Amino acid sequence: MPSLAEPASHKAAESASADGRRPHEAGWRLAGWLVVGVPIAAALLVGGYRLGGPSLWRDEAYTFEVARRSFGQIFSLLLHVDAVHGPYYLGMHIVISVLGTSEVALRLPSLLATSLAAGVLAALGWRLAQLSGLPAPSVTGLLAGLLYVAAPQTTYYAQDARPYGLVTLFAAAATYLLIVAVSRGGVRWWAAYAVAIALTGLASLFALLILAAHGVTLLARGKGRLLPWLAAAVAAVVMLSPLILLGYRQARALAWVTRPGPGSVITMVRLFAGSRALISLFAVLALCGIASGLGSGRLREITIVTVALPWLVLPSFILLAVSVVKPVYVERYVVFCQPALALLCAAGLAWLARLVAVWGPGRRTPALGWAAPAVVLAVLAGLLIGPQRTVRLTSARPDNLRGVTAVVAASERPGDGVFYLPSEARVVSMGYPAPFRKLRDLALEKSPVASDSLTGTQVQAPVLAKRFAGIPRVWVVQWAGQLSVRPSTKIGREELALVRGTRLVHRWTVQSVVLSLYAA
Repeated sequence: MPSLAEPASHKAAESASADGRRPHEAGWRLAGWLVVGVPIAAALLVGGYRLGGPSLWRDEAYTFEVARRSFGQIFSLLLHVDAVHGPYYLGMHIVISVLGTSEVALRLPSLLATSLAAGVLAALGWRLAQLSGLPAPSVTGLLAGLLYVAAPQTTYYAQDARPYGLVTLFAAAATYLLIVAVSRGGVRWWAAYAVAIALTGLASLFALLILAAHGVTLLARGKGRLLPWLAAAVAAVVMLSPLILLGYRQARALAWVTRPGPGSVITMVRLFAGSRALISLFAVLALCGIASGLGSGRLREITIVTVALPWLVLPSFILLAVSVVKPVYVERYVVFCQPALALLCAAGLAWLARLVAVWGPGRRTPALGWAAPAVVLAVLAGLLIGPQRTVRLTSARPDNLRGVTAVVAASERPGDGVFYLPSEARVVSMGYPAPFRKLRDLALEKSPVASDSLTGTQVQAPVLAKRFAGIPRVWVVQWAGQLSVRPSTKIGREELALVRGTRLVHRWTVQSVVLSLYAA
Protein backbone atom coordinates (compact mmCIF):
# COMPACT_ATOMS: atom_id res chain seq x y z
CA MET A 1 0.00 0.00 0.00
CA PRO A 2 1.40 3.44 -0.89
CA SER A 3 2.81 5.68 1.83
CA LEU A 4 0.49 8.29 3.34
CA ALA A 5 2.66 11.03 1.92
CA GLU A 6 3.66 9.47 -1.38
CA PRO A 7 1.33 9.59 -4.38
CA ALA A 8 0.53 6.30 -6.05
CA SER A 9 2.73 5.91 -9.10
CA HIS A 10 1.35 6.07 -12.60
CA LYS A 11 2.70 2.61 -13.14
CA ALA A 12 0.74 1.21 -10.21
CA ALA A 13 -2.41 2.95 -11.39
CA GLU A 14 -1.95 1.63 -14.91
CA SER A 15 -1.39 -1.86 -13.52
CA ALA A 16 -4.59 -1.64 -11.55
CA SER A 17 -6.41 -0.41 -14.62
CA ALA A 18 -4.99 -3.07 -16.91
CA ASP A 19 -5.74 -6.26 -14.99
CA GLY A 20 -8.15 -5.00 -12.32
CA ARG A 21 -5.81 -5.92 -9.45
CA ARG A 22 -4.30 -3.62 -6.89
CA PRO A 23 -0.57 -3.66 -6.15
CA HIS A 24 0.54 -5.45 -2.98
CA GLU A 25 -2.43 -7.86 -3.06
CA ALA A 26 -1.68 -9.29 0.39
CA GLY A 27 -1.72 -5.81 1.92
CA TRP A 28 -4.97 -5.09 0.08
CA ARG A 29 -6.72 -7.99 1.80
CA LEU A 30 -6.06 -6.62 5.26
CA ALA A 31 -6.31 -2.93 4.39
CA GLY A 32 -9.33 -3.60 2.20
CA TRP A 33 -11.29 -5.00 5.12
CA LEU A 34 -10.47 -1.91 7.12
CA VAL A 35 -11.16 0.59 4.34
CA VAL A 36 -14.54 -1.00 3.58
CA GLY A 37 -15.41 -2.21 7.08
CA VAL A 38 -14.79 1.00 9.03
CA PRO A 39 -17.32 3.09 7.02
CA ILE A 40 -19.87 0.26 7.25
CA ALA A 41 -19.46 0.09 11.04
CA ALA A 42 -19.55 3.89 11.30
CA ALA A 43 -22.77 4.04 9.28
CA LEU A 44 -24.38 1.40 11.48
CA LEU A 45 -23.44 3.36 14.60
CA VAL A 46 -24.32 6.82 13.31
CA GLY A 47 -27.51 5.83 11.53
CA GLY A 48 -28.54 3.29 14.14
CA TYR A 49 -28.43 5.79 17.00
CA ARG A 50 -32.06 6.71 17.81
CA LEU A 51 -33.26 4.80 14.75
CA GLY A 52 -36.74 4.51 16.17
CA GLY A 53 -36.71 7.94 17.79
CA PRO A 54 -38.41 10.20 15.22
CA SER A 55 -42.10 9.68 14.55
CA LEU A 56 -43.19 8.12 11.28
CA TRP A 57 -44.18 10.71 8.69
CA ARG A 58 -46.79 10.41 5.96
CA ASP A 59 -44.66 8.58 3.35
CA GLU A 60 -43.47 6.11 5.98
CA ALA A 61 -47.11 5.62 6.96
CA TYR A 62 -47.82 4.60 3.35
CA THR A 63 -44.97 2.09 3.59
CA PHE A 64 -46.44 0.73 6.82
CA GLU A 65 -49.98 0.47 5.42
CA VAL A 66 -49.15 -1.02 2.02
CA ALA A 67 -46.50 -3.46 3.24
CA ARG A 68 -49.03 -5.04 5.61
CA ARG A 69 -51.19 -6.11 2.67
CA SER A 70 -50.85 -9.51 1.06
CA PHE A 71 -48.76 -9.92 -2.07
CA GLY A 72 -51.95 -10.16 -4.14
CA GLN A 73 -53.36 -6.98 -2.62
CA ILE A 74 -50.08 -5.13 -3.22
CA PHE A 75 -50.03 -6.18 -6.89
CA SER A 76 -53.66 -5.05 -7.26
CA LEU A 77 -52.72 -1.64 -5.83
CA LEU A 78 -49.74 -1.26 -8.14
CA LEU A 79 -51.90 -1.66 -11.22
CA HIS A 80 -53.71 1.53 -10.19
CA VAL A 81 -51.21 3.68 -8.29
CA ASP A 82 -47.65 3.90 -6.91
CA ALA A 83 -46.19 1.22 -9.19
CA VAL A 84 -42.79 2.94 -9.01
CA HIS A 85 -42.57 1.96 -5.34
CA GLY A 86 -43.90 -1.54 -5.93
CA PRO A 87 -40.60 -3.44 -5.59
CA TYR A 88 -39.92 -1.64 -2.31
CA TYR A 89 -43.38 -2.41 -0.92
CA LEU A 90 -43.02 -6.08 -1.83
CA GLY A 91 -39.65 -6.26 -0.12
CA MET A 92 -40.98 -4.47 2.95
CA HIS A 93 -43.85 -6.96 3.15
CA ILE A 94 -41.26 -9.67 3.76
CA VAL A 95 -39.39 -7.48 6.25
CA ILE A 96 -42.40 -6.77 8.46
CA SER A 97 -43.50 -10.40 8.24
CA VAL A 98 -40.21 -11.30 9.92
CA LEU A 99 -39.37 -8.28 12.08
CA GLY A 100 -42.74 -6.70 12.85
CA THR A 101 -43.96 -3.15 12.31
CA SER A 102 -42.02 -1.06 14.83
CA GLU A 103 -40.22 2.07 13.63
CA VAL A 104 -36.89 0.26 13.99
CA ALA A 105 -38.08 -2.70 11.90
CA LEU A 106 -39.47 -0.43 9.18
CA ARG A 107 -36.27 1.62 8.96
CA LEU A 108 -33.75 -1.20 9.33
CA PRO A 109 -33.51 -1.96 5.56
CA SER A 110 -32.63 1.70 4.91
CA LEU A 111 -29.97 1.62 7.61
CA LEU A 112 -28.40 -1.57 6.26
CA ALA A 113 -28.49 -0.29 2.69
CA THR A 114 -26.85 2.99 3.72
CA SER A 115 -24.15 1.13 5.61
CA LEU A 116 -23.36 -1.08 2.62
CA ALA A 117 -23.34 1.99 0.38
CA ALA A 118 -20.65 3.51 2.63
CA GLY A 119 -18.51 0.39 2.18
CA VAL A 120 -19.01 0.30 -1.59
CA LEU A 121 -18.15 3.99 -1.80
CA ALA A 122 -14.93 3.46 0.17
CA ALA A 123 -13.88 0.69 -2.22
CA LEU A 124 -14.79 2.87 -5.18
CA GLY A 125 -12.83 5.79 -3.73
CA TRP A 126 -9.76 3.62 -3.25
CA ARG A 127 -9.85 2.33 -6.80
CA LEU A 128 -10.45 5.77 -8.29
CA ALA A 129 -7.72 7.34 -6.14
CA GLN A 130 -5.26 4.81 -7.58
CA LEU A 131 -6.38 5.59 -11.10
CA SER A 132 -6.10 9.31 -10.30
CA GLY A 133 -2.57 9.04 -8.91
CA LEU A 134 -3.61 10.52 -5.55
CA PRO A 135 -1.51 9.97 -2.43
CA ALA A 136 -2.53 7.11 -0.13
CA PRO A 137 -5.44 5.72 -2.19
CA SER A 138 -6.62 3.58 0.72
CA VAL A 139 -6.88 6.66 2.96
CA THR A 140 -8.74 8.56 0.23
CA GLY A 141 -11.22 5.70 -0.08
CA LEU A 142 -11.67 5.55 3.68
CA LEU A 143 -12.26 9.31 3.80
CA ALA A 144 -14.87 9.07 1.03
CA GLY A 145 -16.80 6.44 2.97
CA LEU A 146 -16.61 8.36 6.24
CA LEU A 147 -17.52 11.71 4.67
CA TYR A 148 -20.62 10.06 3.22
CA VAL A 149 -21.52 8.66 6.64
CA ALA A 150 -20.99 12.06 8.30
CA ALA A 151 -23.42 13.85 5.99
CA PRO A 152 -26.66 14.66 7.88
CA GLN A 153 -28.68 13.84 4.77
CA THR A 154 -27.20 10.34 4.81
CA THR A 155 -28.38 9.87 8.40
CA TYR A 156 -31.82 11.23 7.56
CA TYR A 157 -32.45 8.68 4.82
CA ALA A 158 -30.83 5.88 6.82
CA GLN A 159 -33.64 6.53 9.31
CA ASP A 160 -36.42 6.71 6.73
CA ALA A 161 -38.69 3.80 5.79
CA ARG A 162 -38.54 4.66 2.10
CA PRO A 163 -36.32 3.32 -0.71
CA TYR A 164 -33.72 6.11 -0.90
CA GLY A 165 -31.03 4.25 1.04
CA LEU A 166 -31.40 1.34 -1.39
CA VAL A 167 -31.26 3.72 -4.36
CA THR A 168 -27.93 5.10 -3.16
CA LEU A 169 -26.52 1.62 -2.55
CA PHE A 170 -27.41 0.41 -6.04
CA ALA A 171 -26.17 3.63 -7.68
CA ALA A 172 -22.82 3.32 -5.89
CA ALA A 173 -22.57 -0.38 -6.78
CA ALA A 174 -23.38 0.36 -10.42
CA THR A 175 -20.66 3.02 -10.53
CA TYR A 176 -18.13 0.64 -9.00
CA LEU A 177 -19.06 -2.09 -11.49
CA LEU A 178 -18.74 0.41 -14.33
CA ILE A 179 -15.13 1.11 -13.34
CA VAL A 180 -14.37 -2.60 -13.04
CA ALA A 181 -16.03 -3.34 -16.38
CA VAL A 182 -13.99 -0.63 -18.10
CA SER A 183 -10.77 -1.89 -16.49
CA ARG A 184 -11.26 -5.62 -16.98
CA GLY A 185 -13.70 -5.85 -19.86
CA GLY A 186 -15.64 -9.03 -20.39
CA VAL A 187 -19.33 -9.77 -20.74
CA ARG A 188 -19.84 -10.80 -17.10
CA TRP A 189 -18.80 -7.42 -15.71
CA TRP A 190 -20.97 -5.52 -18.14
CA ALA A 191 -23.84 -7.89 -17.32
CA ALA A 192 -23.29 -7.22 -13.61
CA TYR A 193 -23.33 -3.50 -14.35
CA ALA A 194 -26.62 -3.86 -16.25
CA VAL A 195 -28.17 -5.71 -13.29
CA ALA A 196 -26.98 -3.01 -10.88
CA ILE A 197 -28.53 -0.30 -13.08
CA ALA A 198 -31.77 -2.30 -13.25
CA LEU A 199 -31.82 -2.55 -9.45
CA THR A 200 -31.20 1.19 -9.23
CA GLY A 201 -34.22 1.80 -11.46
CA LEU A 202 -36.36 -0.65 -9.48
CA ALA A 203 -35.64 1.40 -6.37
CA SER A 204 -36.28 4.74 -8.14
CA LEU A 205 -36.85 5.37 -11.83
CA PHE A 206 -35.45 8.89 -11.45
CA ALA A 207 -32.13 7.37 -10.39
CA LEU A 208 -31.69 6.09 -13.95
CA LEU A 209 -30.37 9.59 -14.60
CA ILE A 210 -27.06 8.24 -13.33
CA LEU A 211 -26.70 6.74 -16.80
CA ALA A 212 -26.19 10.26 -18.15
CA ALA A 213 -23.35 10.75 -15.65
CA HIS A 214 -21.78 7.41 -16.57
CA GLY A 215 -22.00 8.28 -20.27
CA VAL A 216 -20.13 11.55 -19.71
CA THR A 217 -17.50 9.70 -17.66
CA LEU A 218 -16.85 7.30 -20.52
CA LEU A 219 -16.75 10.12 -23.07
CA ALA A 220 -13.92 11.64 -21.04
CA ARG A 221 -11.98 8.41 -21.58
CA GLY A 222 -12.76 8.14 -25.27
CA LYS A 223 -15.20 6.08 -27.31
CA GLY A 224 -13.59 2.69 -26.74
CA ARG A 225 -15.99 1.49 -24.06
CA LEU A 226 -19.12 3.32 -25.17
CA LEU A 227 -20.56 0.42 -27.16
CA PRO A 228 -20.57 -2.21 -24.37
CA TRP A 229 -21.79 0.44 -21.91
CA LEU A 230 -24.61 1.40 -24.25
CA ALA A 231 -25.57 -2.26 -24.65
CA ALA A 232 -25.64 -2.75 -20.88
CA ALA A 233 -27.67 0.44 -20.37
CA VAL A 234 -30.20 -0.57 -23.03
CA ALA A 235 -30.48 -4.05 -21.48
CA ALA A 236 -31.23 -2.51 -18.08
CA VAL A 237 -33.86 -0.17 -19.51
CA VAL A 238 -35.49 -3.05 -21.39
CA MET A 239 -35.69 -5.02 -18.14
CA LEU A 240 -37.35 -2.03 -16.52
CA SER A 241 -39.67 -1.19 -19.43
CA PRO A 242 -42.87 -2.61 -17.84
CA LEU A 243 -42.29 -0.54 -14.70
CA ILE A 244 -41.37 2.55 -16.76
CA LEU A 245 -44.58 2.23 -18.80
CA LEU A 246 -46.74 1.74 -15.71
CA GLY A 247 -45.04 4.64 -13.94
CA TYR A 248 -45.66 6.89 -16.95
CA ARG A 249 -49.35 6.00 -16.95
CA GLN A 250 -49.54 6.87 -13.25
CA ALA A 251 -47.64 10.16 -13.62
CA ARG A 252 -50.66 12.03 -12.22
CA ALA A 253 -49.41 10.93 -8.79
CA LEU A 254 -46.80 13.71 -9.12
CA ALA A 255 -49.43 16.42 -9.59
CA TRP A 256 -48.51 17.81 -6.15
CA VAL A 257 -44.96 18.68 -7.27
CA THR A 258 -44.43 22.38 -8.05
CA ARG A 259 -42.00 24.06 -10.44
CA PRO A 260 -38.58 24.63 -8.87
CA GLY A 261 -37.10 28.09 -8.50
CA PRO A 262 -33.76 29.47 -7.32
CA GLY A 263 -34.73 28.52 -3.77
CA SER A 264 -34.89 24.86 -4.80
CA VAL A 265 -31.24 24.91 -5.86
CA ILE A 266 -30.21 26.62 -2.61
CA THR A 267 -32.16 24.06 -0.59
CA MET A 268 -30.55 21.18 -2.49
CA VAL A 269 -27.05 22.57 -1.87
CA ARG A 270 -27.82 23.09 1.83
CA LEU A 271 -29.11 19.54 2.21
CA PHE A 272 -26.04 18.07 0.53
CA ALA A 273 -23.74 20.13 2.77
CA GLY A 274 -25.77 19.56 5.93
CA SER A 275 -26.31 23.23 6.84
CA ARG A 276 -25.80 26.72 5.44
CA ALA A 277 -22.67 27.13 7.57
CA LEU A 278 -21.09 24.07 5.90
CA ILE A 279 -21.75 25.04 2.29
CA SER A 280 -18.55 27.08 1.93
CA LEU A 281 -16.34 24.41 3.49
CA PHE A 282 -17.73 21.61 1.33
CA ALA A 283 -17.50 23.84 -1.74
CA VAL A 284 -13.81 24.49 -1.07
CA LEU A 285 -13.09 20.80 -0.53
CA ALA A 286 -14.98 19.85 -3.70
CA LEU A 287 -13.08 22.48 -5.68
CA CYS A 288 -9.81 21.08 -4.29
CA GLY A 289 -10.96 17.68 -5.47
CA ILE A 290 -11.62 19.07 -8.94
CA ALA A 291 -8.19 20.74 -8.85
CA SER A 292 -6.64 17.34 -8.15
CA GLY A 293 -8.01 16.15 -11.47
CA LEU A 294 -7.01 19.26 -13.37
CA GLY A 295 -3.47 19.04 -12.04
CA SER A 296 -3.02 15.36 -12.78
CA GLY A 297 -3.23 15.72 -16.56
CA ARG A 298 -5.67 12.77 -16.64
CA LEU A 299 -8.83 14.48 -17.82
CA ARG A 300 -9.05 11.95 -20.66
CA GLU A 301 -8.98 9.05 -18.21
CA ILE A 302 -11.29 7.67 -15.55
CA THR A 303 -10.47 9.47 -12.32
CA ILE A 304 -12.32 10.59 -9.22
CA VAL A 305 -13.14 13.87 -10.94
CA THR A 306 -14.42 12.41 -14.21
CA VAL A 307 -16.61 9.99 -12.24
CA ALA A 308 -17.79 12.11 -9.31
CA LEU A 309 -18.38 15.49 -10.98
CA PRO A 310 -20.92 14.26 -13.58
CA TRP A 311 -22.53 12.07 -10.89
CA LEU A 312 -22.95 15.06 -8.56
CA VAL A 313 -24.18 17.58 -11.15
CA LEU A 314 -25.93 15.93 -14.09
CA PRO A 315 -28.89 14.06 -12.51
CA SER A 316 -29.92 17.11 -10.48
CA PHE A 317 -29.46 19.47 -13.42
CA ILE A 318 -31.50 17.28 -15.77
CA LEU A 319 -34.33 16.84 -13.26
CA LEU A 320 -34.42 20.58 -12.54
CA ALA A 321 -34.39 21.41 -16.27
CA VAL A 322 -37.24 19.00 -17.02
CA SER A 323 -39.21 20.40 -14.10
CA VAL A 324 -39.36 23.81 -15.75
CA VAL A 325 -41.75 22.20 -18.26
CA LYS A 326 -43.19 19.31 -16.22
CA PRO A 327 -42.56 19.56 -12.46
CA VAL A 328 -40.96 16.34 -11.21
CA TYR A 329 -38.06 17.59 -9.09
CA VAL A 330 -38.06 16.77 -5.37
CA GLU A 331 -34.89 16.94 -3.26
CA ARG A 332 -35.07 13.32 -2.15
CA TYR A 333 -35.16 12.11 -5.76
CA VAL A 334 -31.48 13.09 -6.19
CA VAL A 335 -30.17 11.92 -2.81
CA PHE A 336 -28.29 9.14 -4.65
CA CYS A 337 -25.83 11.86 -5.74
CA GLN A 338 -24.60 12.44 -2.16
CA PRO A 339 -21.73 9.89 -2.53
CA ALA A 340 -20.31 11.92 -5.42
CA LEU A 341 -19.79 14.91 -3.11
CA ALA A 342 -18.02 12.65 -0.61
CA LEU A 343 -15.68 11.39 -3.36
CA LEU A 344 -14.79 14.91 -4.49
CA CYS A 345 -14.18 16.10 -0.93
CA ALA A 346 -12.01 13.06 -0.16
CA ALA A 347 -9.99 13.79 -3.31
CA GLY A 348 -9.72 17.41 -2.16
CA LEU A 349 -8.29 16.34 1.20
CA ALA A 350 -5.78 14.04 -0.52
CA TRP A 351 -4.79 16.84 -2.90
CA LEU A 352 -4.35 19.18 0.06
CA ALA A 353 -2.09 16.59 1.73
CA ARG A 354 0.02 16.39 -1.41
CA LEU A 355 0.23 20.18 -1.62
CA VAL A 356 1.49 20.43 1.95
CA ALA A 357 3.92 17.57 1.36
CA VAL A 358 5.40 19.25 -1.70
CA TRP A 359 5.41 22.90 -0.65
CA GLY A 360 5.19 22.85 3.15
CA PRO A 361 6.79 21.15 6.14
CA GLY A 362 5.84 17.79 4.66
CA ARG A 363 8.99 17.97 2.51
CA ARG A 364 11.07 16.97 5.56
CA THR A 365 8.43 14.95 7.44
CA PRO A 366 6.05 13.25 4.96
CA ALA A 367 3.46 12.39 7.62
CA LEU A 368 2.91 16.12 8.23
CA GLY A 369 1.36 16.29 4.78
CA TRP A 370 -1.86 14.99 6.35
CA ALA A 371 -1.81 17.50 9.21
CA ALA A 372 -3.78 20.14 7.27
CA PRO A 373 -6.49 17.66 6.14
CA ALA A 374 -6.70 16.42 9.75
CA VAL A 375 -7.39 19.98 10.94
CA VAL A 376 -10.05 20.41 8.24
CA LEU A 377 -11.67 17.12 9.29
CA ALA A 378 -11.68 18.18 12.94
CA VAL A 379 -13.40 21.46 12.07
CA LEU A 380 -15.85 19.60 9.86
CA ALA A 381 -16.66 17.10 12.61
CA GLY A 382 -17.35 19.91 15.06
CA LEU A 383 -19.65 21.71 12.63
CA LEU A 384 -21.58 18.52 11.85
CA ILE A 385 -22.55 17.74 15.45
CA GLY A 386 -25.46 20.20 15.43
CA PRO A 387 -26.96 19.13 12.07
CA GLN A 388 -26.56 15.45 13.02
CA ARG A 389 -28.58 16.07 16.18
CA THR A 390 -31.22 17.99 14.25
CA VAL A 391 -31.94 15.30 11.64
CA ARG A 392 -32.77 12.81 14.42
CA LEU A 393 -35.59 14.99 15.72
CA THR A 394 -39.21 14.50 14.73
CA SER A 395 -39.30 18.23 13.94
CA ALA A 396 -36.86 17.58 11.07
CA ARG A 397 -39.57 15.53 9.33
CA PRO A 398 -42.66 16.90 7.61
CA ASP A 399 -45.09 15.26 10.06
CA ASN A 400 -45.36 14.09 13.66
CA LEU A 401 -47.92 11.31 13.31
CA ARG A 402 -47.04 9.92 16.73
CA GLY A 403 -47.95 13.26 18.31
CA VAL A 404 -51.25 13.38 16.38
CA THR A 405 -52.09 9.89 17.62
CA ALA A 406 -51.37 10.89 21.21
CA VAL A 407 -53.85 13.79 20.97
CA VAL A 408 -56.61 11.58 19.56
CA ALA A 409 -55.97 8.80 22.08
CA ALA A 410 -56.18 11.27 24.98
CA SER A 411 -59.38 13.05 23.91
CA GLU A 412 -61.52 10.64 21.87
CA ARG A 413 -64.83 9.26 23.16
CA PRO A 414 -67.03 6.36 22.07
CA GLY A 415 -69.27 7.41 19.17
CA ASP A 416 -66.91 10.08 17.78
CA GLY A 417 -66.70 10.46 14.01
CA VAL A 418 -63.87 11.74 11.83
CA PHE A 419 -63.56 13.68 8.56
CA TYR A 420 -60.31 13.85 6.58
CA LEU A 421 -60.02 17.07 4.57
CA PRO A 422 -58.85 16.33 1.92
CA SER A 423 -59.36 12.57 1.76
CA GLU A 424 -55.60 12.09 1.27
CA ALA A 425 -55.19 13.28 4.87
CA ARG A 426 -56.44 9.82 5.84
CA VAL A 427 -52.76 8.81 5.74
CA VAL A 428 -52.45 10.56 9.13
CA SER A 429 -54.31 7.60 10.64
CA MET A 430 -52.13 4.93 9.01
CA GLY A 431 -48.83 5.28 10.82
CA TYR A 432 -50.27 4.61 14.29
CA PRO A 433 -53.79 3.36 13.53
CA ALA A 434 -55.00 2.07 16.91
CA PRO A 435 -56.77 5.24 18.24
CA PHE A 436 -58.28 6.04 14.82
CA ARG A 437 -59.95 2.64 14.62
CA LYS A 438 -62.28 3.79 17.40
CA LEU A 439 -63.49 6.73 15.28
CA ARG A 440 -66.16 6.26 12.63
CA ASP A 441 -64.79 7.39 9.27
CA LEU A 442 -67.95 9.13 8.05
CA ALA A 443 -66.88 9.77 4.46
CA LEU A 444 -65.23 6.41 3.72
CA GLU A 445 -66.97 4.26 1.12
CA LYS A 446 -64.36 1.58 0.45
CA SER A 447 -61.22 0.99 2.50
CA PRO A 448 -57.79 1.43 0.87
CA VAL A 449 -57.45 -2.35 0.52
CA ALA A 450 -60.94 -2.89 -0.89
CA SER A 451 -60.56 -0.06 -3.40
CA ASP A 452 -56.98 -0.94 -4.48
CA SER A 453 -55.92 2.57 -3.53
CA LEU A 454 -53.73 4.32 -0.96
CA THR A 455 -56.43 6.19 0.97
CA GLY A 456 -59.78 4.62 -0.02
CA THR A 457 -62.81 6.09 -1.79
CA GLN A 458 -65.44 8.55 -0.59
CA VAL A 459 -69.24 8.22 -0.29
CA GLN A 460 -71.73 10.46 -2.06
CA ALA A 461 -73.13 13.54 -0.34
CA PRO A 462 -76.59 12.08 0.57
CA VAL A 463 -74.96 9.08 2.27
CA LEU A 464 -72.59 11.39 4.10
CA ALA A 465 -75.47 13.49 5.47
CA LYS A 466 -77.24 10.38 6.80
CA ARG A 467 -74.06 9.13 8.48
CA PHE A 468 -73.47 12.50 10.08
CA ALA A 469 -76.90 12.63 11.73
CA GLY A 470 -76.76 11.71 15.39
CA ILE A 471 -72.95 11.89 15.69
CA PRO A 472 -72.22 13.75 18.96
CA ARG A 473 -68.66 14.82 18.12
CA VAL A 474 -66.58 14.95 14.97
CA TRP A 475 -62.82 15.16 14.51
CA VAL A 476 -61.62 17.03 11.42
CA VAL A 477 -58.09 16.18 10.24
CA GLN A 478 -56.45 18.73 7.93
CA TRP A 479 -53.02 19.79 6.75
CA ALA A 480 -51.91 23.03 8.36
CA GLY A 481 -51.31 24.72 5.02
CA GLN A 482 -54.84 23.95 3.79
CA LEU A 483 -56.96 25.35 6.63
CA SER A 484 -57.97 28.44 4.68
CA VAL A 485 -58.30 26.67 1.31
CA ARG A 486 -61.76 25.72 0.06
CA PRO A 487 -61.98 21.93 -0.51
CA SER A 488 -61.53 21.03 -4.17
CA THR A 489 -64.01 18.12 -4.20
CA LYS A 490 -67.78 18.15 -3.78
CA ILE A 491 -67.67 15.68 -0.90
CA GLY A 492 -65.01 17.78 0.81
CA ARG A 493 -67.20 20.87 0.59
CA GLU A 494 -70.14 18.87 1.95
CA GLU A 495 -68.05 17.69 4.91
CA LEU A 496 -67.07 21.25 5.68
CA ALA A 497 -70.69 22.44 5.43
CA LEU A 498 -71.82 19.79 7.91
CA VAL A 499 -69.11 20.72 10.37
CA ARG A 500 -69.93 24.42 10.23
CA GLY A 501 -73.26 23.72 11.88
CA THR A 502 -71.50 22.48 15.01
CA ARG A 503 -69.46 24.04 17.81
CA LEU A 504 -65.65 24.01 17.84
CA VAL A 505 -64.55 22.39 21.10
CA HIS A 506 -60.80 22.53 20.68
CA ARG A 507 -58.11 22.72 18.01
CA TRP A 508 -54.64 21.19 18.15
CA THR A 509 -51.77 21.88 15.77
CA VAL A 510 -49.20 19.09 15.71
CA GLN A 511 -46.49 20.13 13.28
CA SER A 512 -48.10 19.75 9.81
CA VAL A 513 -51.46 18.42 11.01
CA VAL A 514 -54.40 20.36 12.47
CA LEU A 515 -56.96 18.44 14.55
CA SER A 516 -60.27 20.20 15.13
CA LEU A 517 -62.86 18.67 17.47
CA TYR A 518 -66.47 19.73 16.93
CA ALA A 519 -69.58 18.94 18.99
CA ALA A 520 -73.28 19.16 18.10
